[in-house]
Amino acid sequence: MTQIYTILFDLDGTIVNTAPDLMAAHNHVMKKFGHAEKKLEDIKSLAGKGAWVMMQRSFKEEIKDEKLKKEMTKEFIDYYSKNIDQHSRPLKGSIEFFNWAKKKNISMGVCTNKQEKLAIDLLKKLDMYKYFEYIAGSDTFTFNKPDPRHLTNVVEIIGGNLKKTIMIGDSEVDANSALNANLPFVLVKDGYTEKSENEIKHDELISDFIGFEKIIEKYL
Repeated sequence: MTQIYTILFDLDGTIVNTAPDLMAAHNHVMKKFGHAEKKLEDIKSLAGKGAWVMMQRSFKEEIKDEKLKKEMTKEFIDYYSKNIDQHSRPLKGSIEFFNWAKKKNISMGVCTNKQEKLAIDLLKKLDMYKYFEYIAGSDTFTFNKPDPRHLTNVVEIIGGNLKKTIMIGDSEVDANSALNANLPFVLVKDGYTEKSENEIKHDELISDFIGFEKIIEKYL
């Protein structure tokens, strides 16, 4: 049966609220190395570009030693990978939407700047992996978002059509990826970004996935 459409999703802050577990891992590292911990809102503005960038942005000028930064980032990933699904939950309405899309023979893939192994592990633990035909992480290819190839390669791998594809994300990184790939973009509100929704170019704006099929039907 021929696919009728392809939907690409970001992961953190888009289909899964991962901020509580990211915060726990971040604060574990900061406590261990004797630095100030962060609040949930701080984490949401730091996340979205992968663990290394997140930790770098958190350190800012406070930590200059590159070796120490790498050590702290490794500690973050080690702790996070062991506690990845403690408090992370699917966004409201997402599972219902995925089931609807599957019935409609819509292909779905994930394009995230989280490491591929971590992304797959999280989706499996939350019983969401089964919905996606391909998961591309920050280390799947030699490039990642906002490089458009992160998106276009996934569409090619799953046998989709770029003219019948849409990207869903929660940050300017996702928006720029979609723009660079010439795809329509749906922005999820209150994402893991420092930008406001008015500063991020988007075609559609949602708070969650309740009733999201009505938006997708416009593009089919």
